[in-house]
Amino acid sequence: MNPIGRTIKNYREHLKMTKEELAQKIRVGTHTIEKYETGEQIPSNQTLLKLSTVLDIPASELKLDQLDKQI
Repeated sequence: MNPIGRTIKNYREHLKMTKEELAQKIRVGTHTIEKYETGEQIPSNQTLLKLSTVLDIPASELKLDQLDKQI
C-alpha cells in the first residue's frame, strides 16, 4: 500500500465509512476506491479534492503523500 492509499483508507475507516459509501460520495466505482487504497491507481487532482472534502482532511495532506511516492 502506498502512502496516499494508506491515508485514504485510514481516514475512511476512522469515519466508519465503507468503500461503497466513499465511492458513491465522490462518484467513482468501488473498484476504483480499492485501487486507490492498494496503490494500483493514483487519484487525479480533481478526485483528490473530492476525497479531501468527503474525508474532511486538507487536500495538501493527500497531495504530499502523492509527492512522496513520486520522489
